[in-house]
Amino acid sequence: MLSLINSFALLGLTGYNVRVEVDVSHGLPAYDVVGLADVAIKESKQRVKGAVKNSGYFYPYDRITVNLAPADTHKEGSLFDLPIAVGLLAAAGQIDSGGKQNLNDFVFIGELSLDGSVRKIDGLLPILISARANGFTKFIIPYDNRNEASFIDGLTIYALKSLNEVVCFFNGSMQFEKLALRSYESSREEHRFTNDFCLVRGQASAKRALEIAAAGGHNVLMIGPPGSGKTMLAKCFNSILPDMTFEEALEVTKIHSIAGVLDNKLGIVVERPFRSPHHTATTPALAGGGSKVKPGEISLAHNGVLFLDEIPEYNRHTLETLRQPLEDGVVTIARSNMTLEYPCCFTLIASMNPCPCGNYGSATKQCKCTSAQIHKYLEKLSGPLMDRIDLHVEVDGISYKELAGEQEEEKSAVIKQRVDKARKIQLNRYKNKSIFNNSKMSNADIKKYCALDASALQLMEGAFNKLGLSARAHDRILKVSRTIADLEGSENIKPEHLMEAIGYRSLDSKYWV
Repeated sequence: MLSLINSFALLGLTGYNVRVEVDVSHGLPAYDVVGLADVAIKESKQRVKGAVKNSGYFYPYDRITVNLAPADTHKEGSLFDLPIAVGLLAAAGQIDSGGKQNLNDFVFIGELSLDGSVRKIDGLLPILISARANGFTKFIIPYDNRNEASFIDGLTIYALKSLNEVVCFFNGSMQFEKLALRSYESSREEHRFTNDFCLVRGQASAKRALEIAAAGGHNVLMIGPPGSGKTMLAKCFNSILPDMTFEEALEVTKIHSIAGVLDNKLGIVVERPFRSPHHTATTPALAGGGSKVKPGEISLAHNGVLFLDEIPEYNRHTLETLRQPLEDGVVTIARSNMTLEYPCCFTLIASMNPCPCGNYGSATKQCKCTSAQIHKYLEKLSGPLMDRIDLHVEVDGISYKELAGEQEEEKSAVIKQRVDKARKIQLNRYKNKSIFNNSKMSNADIKKYCALDASALQLMEGAFNKLGLSARAHDRILKVSRTIADLEGSENIKPEHLMEAIGYRSLDSKYWV
């Protein structure tokens, strides 16, 4: 007897329908899986057999053939365990396939344990969204994935704990409530930041640079001696970023779900990601890849922040992989049998010492490094990569008087109000475009929205020649100037806005020329 069960597989962030065809026929006992299945799927034979028997059902000792259609696409993972088991029981006549709940109306997804329990899977959210786009509305999913699935509207989802519950549900011997829809807004309101700029003493110039970065989505490099507060400043950055919209949260959650790092209790990412990989991270770990082509750190930082602490300590070849993603907002991973794209629109915050000992340029400490040592240290960062970092800011050590002072520092909530106001201006400006902040402006947008008057043009020309800027650095200065003007609510870019933006590139000549 033949049974047909709907399931789904993933190709990058996109799900596609897989028809699980199970045929149970007379003949010598055998179990064959066809349809370009990987080892995990072929091993499902033992999991399905154990789950069926330990759930109290009869496992047919006949010729069993499982086909995963379409047969020309490679399939991987254990998410087909449940549809195979349901198809097997239906083909053996142990499930009422045409009862009150029709098997063909549902999509089945889940891994099975030997005791028959249904285990959670990775990547459920993009599967549900893709399935909904393809006209599927009813689902049987693992109970432990319920929080992740509860934010998708327009679907009838049953989160069940075991194979026995699935069989009883379709045979009508047990009733289950469909998954209730949850509110993203209420989940977001429960979140509170632990880091705040009011806890950082001094460093007014660095705070100003980070405020501009948050307002326009610009990349930042902080240069300063050890212990000056670079890491703490970076960790406070999220507290001044605009709140994520539900659409942004879904994009981030899809990536985290595929990577298997999603918080199971919450079920959705409510805070903009802050990823800080160790300096020993490999190229696949940073950009994505591996045998199963998983998202890397830059994709996990999508719509959030990628923090590279002591950036010269990272492998130079690994750092160079950031160049295309920083420009395009996507990373393309090519393999012999597939090419996948993962989004990676993030703000890069990097920190570094100015030299190996960390004291070059310090107002309070003596540098012990030779010029050759400093040059060797700094040349770990290539010119093209530095060109893609909009704001370079020095973070010097603070005095004891500043550290022990009673003066109150500005709170993140106050800074965030200014950032939100500037972002609102940008959203209105680009409402008919596919960009949302100044850092993503095209050349045509720069020409339209970053026009300079005669005095500003003269200032720009002088800086371009004196600092030896590239065309890309020129455009990024204009983008930063536009953001500074937005923070002040100015319709036009004024010379003082441009002067401040140029100041954030002046370290090029100090350290890299």
